[in-house]
Amino acid sequence: MKTTLKRMSTKITALKPDSQKAQLSVNNVSLLIAATGAILLVVTASEFTRSEPTPDFAKYEAGADRKTAFFSHFLPLIQEQNEQLLALRQEVLELREEKEQLSFFERQKALTLAEQYDVADFSLEDSESWNLLVRRVDIVPPSLALAQAAKESAWGTSRFAQEGSNFYGHWCFEEGCGIVPAARNEGAVHEVAGFDSARESVEKYMHNLNHHPAYTELRSIRANLREQQQPITGLKVAKGLDSYSERGEVYIEELSSLIRFNELSRYDSAL
Repeated sequence: MKTTLKRMSTKITALKPDSQKAQLSVNNVSLLIAATGAILLVVTASEFTRSEPTPDFAKYEAGADRKTAFFSHFLPLIQEQNEQLLALRQEVLELREEKEQLSFFERQKALTLAEQYDVADFSLEDSESWNLLVRRVDIVPPSLALAQAAKESAWGTSRFAQEGSNFYGHWCFEEGCGIVPAARNEGAVHEVAGFDSARESVEKYMHNLNHHPAYTELRSIRANLREQQQPITGLKVAKGLDSYSERGEVYIEELSSLIRFNELSRYDSAL
């Protein structure tokens, strides 16, 4: 419960308007508070309806049975998140198209999204700001999301997956935010983040790839594929994951091999 309350507080902060950018009147502030309150009610309710127990993948025999159970659980979660991202991307594209005549609430939505996706110095009048936001709100190929979940969690059997529903190796840096690694170096303060469900771990992973500066190259590859009207595949965008692991190119090749061996690319064609 402590983790849930902390996360809800973070979302509330993200929805606060920037008074300097917006220059709101008292009446507009009241309207924004009313609208924001409604949004928060939806978010709060979803915290409880979407939390779910993480399957015990260790109960399946290693090999085909465990792989089947693992992919069967994660593929729908990944597809659902990608569908949400595509819907949100379409909204951003429409906002960009009408940027010179946005309503008050549309402007606030754009500013909030820019903050959530860490678009620095976002300006409603600046085309490059909008282009950067569009580039960040996009899908992660299912083949890549499945391969990384399998690799980072040892097919769902790692301590962090079983105890904290962390399937992508996310770290956090506040005391008590997650699970302390047994082999953490002396002086290190990081913990392995804990989540309420596998679904939440997927959401965090995709948002991480979509906003963190370490994955600019991945987003660039994806944007180029969009411009060329080419399929966005895990094998192609994986090349932008140099910073995901200290093992760099070796890690990328291992992911690529995992995608090929398990024929995961077939799931990318659905997008």
